[in-house]
Amino acid sequence: MEDFSDDQLVKLAKQGNLEAFSELAGRFKQKIYNTILSFTKNHQDTDDLTQETFVNAFKSLKNFKQCSSFYTWFYRIAVNLTLTFLKKRSREKDRDVYSEDYSFHRSGEASNASPERYSLKMELTERLNKAIDSLPLLYKTPFILVVFQGMTHAQAASVLSCSENTVSWRMHKARKMLQTKLKLYLEGG
Repeated sequence: MEDFSDDQLVKLAKQGNLEAFSELAGRFKQKIYNTILSFTKNHQDTDDLTQETFVNAFKSLKNFKQCSSFYTWFYRIAVNLTLTFLKKRSREKDRDVYSEDYSFHRSGEASNASPERYSLKMELTERLNKAIDSLPLLYKTPFILVVFQGMTHAQAASVLSCSENTVSWRMHKARKMLQTKLKLYLEGG
């Protein structure tokens, strides 16, 4: 099945072939997981939301009209579930939410750097993560999809059900907000 295209697998999965759906899900599992983790910063919530994404996609597969790619449709389910979860979580202020120390850097990257350089990089990474986390979801969502998931503005627009211009505008606003939040640090002050 791994030689089949996404479209071929979708056709088989819509006919009830579980192996075809499993192959499709496997192709995108890590990207979906990383996308959700970018929002939740918590592996347990991410595991739950990833599982929920697969279940919802399987249940909704018969309604997939193939107007967009399976990849885009699948991402839309993941992002919508995650945004709904985050909105609900923010309303539940009394609930104690455990947040693991997850950041957007790759841990092995700076291993050859001097301790001082590594420390500065870690500080910048921490400040950047806090700045990104503080963005409103309206701007944070396309920013994560484009910058960290490598989507084009068109792909992000399809996932978010908005125009490409809207994604571009939100990316511009997100960058401006991040510049403002990091201005003192980046200027050395």
